[in-house]
Amino acid sequence: MAENNNKIPPKNNKRKPRFNLSWFYLIIAVALGWLFLNSGDGTQSGASKSATYSEFKQYVERGYASRIVVYKEQGPLNMYVKAEHIRDVFKSGTGRKNDVEPYVIVKFGSIDKLEDFLDEQQEQGNFTGELTYKEQDGTLWHILINFGPFLFLIFFWMFIMGRMGGGGNMGGGMNIFNVGRSRAQKVEVDENSKVTFADVAGQTGAKQEVKEIVEFLKNPKKFTDLGGKIPKGALLVGPPGTGKTLLAKAVAGEADVPFFSMSGSDFVEMFVGVGASRVRDLFRQAKEASPCIIFIDEIDAVGRARARNTVMGGNDERESTLNQLLTEMDGFGTNSGVIILAATNRADILDKALLRAGRFDRQIHVDLPDVNERKAIFKVHLRPLKIDKDLDIDFLARQTPGFSGADIANVCNEAALIAARHNKTSVSKDDFLAAVDRIIGGLEKKTKVLTAEEKRTIALHEAGHATISWNLQYANPLVKVTIVPRGRALGAAWYLPEERQITTKEQMLDEMCALLGGRAAEELFTGHISSGAMNDLERVTKQAYGMIAYMGMSERLPNLCYYNNDEYQFSKPYSEETARLIDQEVQQMVNEQYARAKQLLTEKSDGHAQLAQLLVDREVIFAEDVERIFGPRPWTSRADEIIDEAEETAPLPSSSEGEA
Repeated sequence: MAENNNKIPPKNNKRKPRFNLSWFYLIIAVALGWLFLNSGDGTQSGASKSATYSEFKQYVERGYASRIVVYKEQGPLNMYVKAEHIRDVFKSGTGRKNDVEPYVIVKFGSIDKLEDFLDEQQEQGNFTGELTYKEQDGTLWHILINFGPFLFLIFFWMFIMGRMGGGGNMGGGMNIFNVGRSRAQKVEVDENSKVTFADVAGQTGAKQEVKEIVEFLKNPKKFTDLGGKIPKGALLVGPPGTGKTLLAKAVAGEADVPFFSMSGSDFVEMFVGVGASRVRDLFRQAKEASPCIIFIDEIDAVGRARARNTVMGGNDERESTLNQLLTEMDGFGTNSGVIILAATNRADILDKALLRAGRFDRQIHVDLPDVNERKAIFKVHLRPLKIDKDLDIDFLARQTPGFSGADIANVCNEAALIAARHNKTSVSKDDFLAAVDRIIGGLEKKTKVLTAEEKRTIALHEAGHATISWNLQYANPLVKVTIVPRGRALGAAWYLPEERQITTKEQMLDEMCALLGGRAAEELFTGHISSGAMNDLERVTKQAYGMIAYMGMSERLPNLCYYNNDEYQFSKPYSEETARLIDQEVQQMVNEQYARAKQLLTEKSDGHAQLAQLLVDREVIFAEDVERIFGPRPWTSRADEIIDEAEETAPLPSSSEGEA
């Protein structure tokens, strides 16, 4: 390993310019054109036209001919026209300044009759010029006539193949001669755009795993002296936008070794066998540059599990590419000093042979950030923004549960755009709330007109959600309630979901009761129900079926999980009688929570009425308004407990926090 370090090329090594075949084609075309234009009688010629033998005789009799060149072997003749008769022959000027002696091309039958005619015209004084005979040099002309179309098709085909598949492969465009070469890009780290581990906020565990890989490459002797072996590969697994590619960029910035980056789809091509050839070429380049790192993004494009029956949906080309990848990663060949990093958000569909130890020794899970990690990510993306001094970053972190690092970056950018749209000098809390609403709910539908009755029904519905969630211990804390149409929703209540590691049955029932609060409020205070609760009912039904059929939270079906098992060929692992029992348990659970919601709304009817009227008047109300009506909640939010505990145990802040 130590000897291979001398093979590493310097970072500032400039690539040699490659010859572009387009210039070669252009040179050939110009040369052929020049030869064609200069393959005549060796004289400079101008414009020409074809004429019949009868027209030729008339031109000569009228004295238009200055000289005549006759080609032997039944070839045509060229009658050069006098300057004063050009308009008579061509009916107009040639329109070209460089024309010298325009001529007429004439085919004739017998050369004896032609000579007799010209002798007669010379005696009469109509033709006083020279009559010359020349050998016709038609070799190139015949070649172009016979083989020109084929040559054109060949050059056109080579031109198209030179651009098929796009450019950018190892410094040159794709063509038929290098279609099997790897399309991996060798990352050249620039100091201005360099990404390091200090630029990645959160993901402490994932960063530690990746840092060890960099340490393996920088100081392998530290591990090999103890008998350890450098891992051959690591797979980054996680939802989209969590920073898998960013971690790979950080590895490229930290590791002082060559770094090859490509996508899984780059192996796939229309030609059979190209994928396997590109895999071989990639590992050949990596071995020559070892120690190095290969990063394959979205590896599921080529690493999908192979089909058992190729007739039923198999893909021989993709599977042959995968087989070659498996062989190169852990076959009879040696890949000393080559570490493979790969990223995917669909690890469940990858082939088992690809995931085994010896190929991908580690699976690094890059999960969605928790509340503290989101706070660190917000601090990064808020740096370039002019934010309000009173902005609470803890509140923003709590307001964005389930958001990835990419989502948080989008929220900050959207908030800045909203503030600029309203001509503000700084970005405030309202702008961030509007940005979150925009991303989750969609644009405000200001053109959607509601009648007074529809507006009151929506206000009662949303006030029902707010009332019950405020008065239940395990329901999500309320942030704001609005009856402004947004996206497909006519109104919405925004909460701070509790990010629990485990969820009890009581917590789920409270959330279910809060979801049913809108429908219960409609029935209690308007006397009818509407279609506005369809999304609430869908979520309640799914949650109830999950609790009973999968989590074993039913009194009549306790401790049973009826999961769908793909290993066996059946759709549901229970009988029809059990299915009927599950339906009954779901209906009973939903009915109990619906009755509980109606009872709670009846007890809090005065506060609910005030909340609904406030919604009708202002259209948007916040948690402070609900607190003035119902009083403060007696329970502490789990998010608050986590943030308080993190602040107590956190070390002094450093200046090396980064983005995710």
